[in-house]
Amino acid sequence: MGFSNFLKKFKKPQPKKEDTSNNWIKCPACGAISFYKEVQKQNNTCPKCGYHFRMSTNDRIKLLADEDTFTEFDKNLKPNDPLNFVDKKSYKKRIEENYKKTQNYSSVISGECRINSILTQLVVFDFNFMGGSLGSVEGEKIVRAVKRAIEKKCGLVIVSTSGGARMQESTFSLMQMAKTSAALASLSEHNLPYISVLTDPTFGGVSASFAFLGDFIIAEPGAMIGFAGPRVIKQTIGEDLPEGFQRAEFLLEHGLIDMVVKRDKLKQSIADLLKYTLKNAG
Repeated sequence: MGFSNFLKKFKKPQPKKEDTSNNWIKCPACGAISFYKEVQKQNNTCPKCGYHFRMSTNDRIKLLADEDTFTEFDKNLKPNDPLNFVDKKSYKKRIEENYKKTQNYSSVISGECRINSILTQLVVFDFNFMGGSLGSVEGEKIVRAVKRAIEKKCGLVIVSTSGGARMQESTFSLMQMAKTSAALASLSEHNLPYISVLTDPTFGGVSASFAFLGDFIIAEPGAMIGFAGPRVIKQTIGEDLPEGFQRAEFLLEHGLIDMVVKRDKLKQSIADLLKYTLKNAG
């Protein structure tokens, strides 16, 4: 199965007016039909059962950052296609197409904000940009965010949603796993907190590196989290997988993450963790 076909498995309906019929949204979990404004009012969750729809990066930043405090950095960093990679189309063509779709040249938006008045470096992945894949630019943005956190003695929050490393950059992409992990080690040496937020889906090289290196690892309810897809794992081990395998709740039960937090409580939970750890830093 190709990488693009693997990502198609994770496509879900989005609570956007233009994607709905007559402005109504059907929840894939409980089947309830809700007016799109009501879904948006509930932070893109189902008003009936609490199912968490995916969020855009802008909505995610609005959810976590205090109003008018987010400042983006490194927006103009662009991939340089070191391999001149071409599959069904060139890598350069894919970058331009995704730029037109998202108005960004990478799957990461990185910046500085305040979360309940606490200065924080915030990195948010965008699944709409090449499946939130990790490439050289994304790795560089994360490293720069770490350096800003050290310079300003503040915490770092990374919100992940990704299919993994970007195949069009091959080894250059895989190197970002080590690069970001080394940067986070330096953050730890300065006794500064890193909070990793896992959203649906978080897979591949992202889950195998910085996404699981947080001092605190938080997941949203129902998020799919893992390394390889369940079909590949089942074929490899030759056994049926447990019910709910790779869901956030399953990972919490088996000690792989620290907490599952509903979206309406996420900002306060992050702020509490930042306040406690920064107070006790040093």
